[in-house]
Amino acid sequence: MTRPTTPSTVVPTLRYRDAPAMIDWLCAVLGFTRHAVYEDGAGGIAHAQLTLGGGMVMLGSARDDDFGRLQATPAVLGGCSQSPYVVVADADAVHARAVAHGAEIVMPLRDESHGGRGVSFRDPEGHLWNVGTYDPWATS
Repeated sequence: MTRPTTPSTVVPTLRYRDAPAMIDWLCAVLGFTRHAVYEDGAGGIAHAQLTLGGGMVMLGSARDDDFGRLQATPAVLGGCSQSPYVVVADADAVHARAVAHGAEIVMPLRDESHGGRGVSFRDPEGHLWNVGTYDPWATS
């Protein structure tokens, strides 16, 4: 299988209690870029799109609206029901930034049996992120 030439058509969505701060955190630690950020007029984020390579995550402030009642934060759930995997060129560098920015490392930096090098950590609001150099799109 080869890497697609178009952006991903699967876009994870996340909710955060302090979405503006988490946008800064995700950009600083994982290298995301702000594609679009729409404030809600009350100090939160109505909708944001962050990109990295051909991938994207969407996020917004946790709120009690139609969609907000469908998707809870890890604090409400008591854990996560899904976790993004982010392909990076240098897992060691992302690990160092994650530690420096207060991430909770839950699976240490390691060489993976299936190839690549990776780490798993929780962001300051408890979302689980899996980061590694293993690229499932690469030709095997």
